[in-house]
Amino acid sequence: MIQQLSPTEPRPAELEPDAPRVRFRHRQRTGPAPAAGSHRAQWADAAKGVCIILVVLWHVVVKDYLQIDWHVGVPVPGFWGTLGEQFLPLRMPLFFTISGVFAANAAQRPWRVVARSRIAGFLYLYAVWLLIHTVVLAAAPELPTDRATSALGLLEQLTITPSNLWYLYALALYFTIAKATRRVPRALVLVPAAALSAVAAAGLLDTPGNRAGLYQNLVFFLAGLHLRAQIQRWAGTATRRRLLLTSGTYVLALAAMAVTGAQQWFGVWTAVSGVAVIFGITAAARLARWSVLSKPLARLGRITLPIYVVHMPVLALLHRLLLVPVSGLGGSAQGLIVLGYPILLSGLVIGLSLAVHRGLLAVRAGWLFALPGQRRVEVAG
Repeated sequence: MIQQLSPTEPRPAELEPDAPRVRFRHRQRTGPAPAAGSHRAQWADAAKGVCIILVVLWHVVVKDYLQIDWHVGVPVPGFWGTLGEQFLPLRMPLFFTISGVFAANAAQRPWRVVARSRIAGFLYLYAVWLLIHTVVLAAAPELPTDRATSALGLLEQLTITPSNLWYLYALALYFTIAKATRRVPRALVLVPAAALSAVAAAGLLDTPGNRAGLYQNLVFFLAGLHLRAQIQRWAGTATRRRLLLTSGTYVLALAAMAVTGAQQWFGVWTAVSGVAVIFGITAAARLARWSVLSKPLARLGRITLPIYVVHMPVLALLHRLLLVPVSGLGGSAQGLIVLGYPILLSGLVIGLSLAVHRGLLAVRAGWLFALPGQRRVEVAG
């Protein structure tokens, strides 16, 4: 979410806690976190921190780890692939639900404000980083990921088939829909969005590139926006018993979907994702009680934008450097790293992404993270 505030205006801790300060972020965030609002802001930011870690981890596993020629004699790579798949119903649906919660106030602002600060802001970021990704990914053609290889392909990614940066594209579209339907009864908004999600997940729509994610996650953004009060109340009253119930329900739903092969049955994926979101909110709310874990995750959750836009080029370059050497290691050497490799590489990718962000801000390239003329930008989810 993009937000303009004066340098001295306090950040609304409860309603819009995600504002990474693009020009001054690392300088301003060195002090203690704001106390106001606190618990709800903490759980939401912590949830976003977990989500961005899962995004990077999934990309590391699928685009790098599983491309390495492992000859260790144990099915550890398959374990990481299977584990990553279990978070697919959780990761982006929860991300978009939190985005919707944070978007509720913004959607009530005048069209001219929403059009520039949110819609144009996210489209600008999407276009700028799409061009950067296209150039950098051309230097790592072996990385298995969507990329434009022609002017026509680039135009398609800019317009109708979003790239790996589709989250930014989706936010611009979702804000437009949210603003246009703000006076429509919530049921008349959520039910069609849920139907669209179910249709896309069942493979009944043509979904090249990342269109499937675009169609499937609108309902979660709108649910976060329209059900913000209920979500905050649920998080504020989360108990250990509720955590056990929601986690157990999520595990059972995943198992049932896997056993029956029901992933593409109409409505199943959307329903399982809904269960995952409920579990995610409950877990984040309980996690917020453990400051030793929740505070670092919340700090990470407030700077998701640079991680999101920078991590793929960083991963592409690391993949080019590591693929052949790691594949060429002997079985005993690979055995020492095969289990922890995705965790270590994910941490490295996140660290380097934040270092690149700091470097770009230091050379006054803040325009890469905000529409010129805006002081702050945040990824709403």
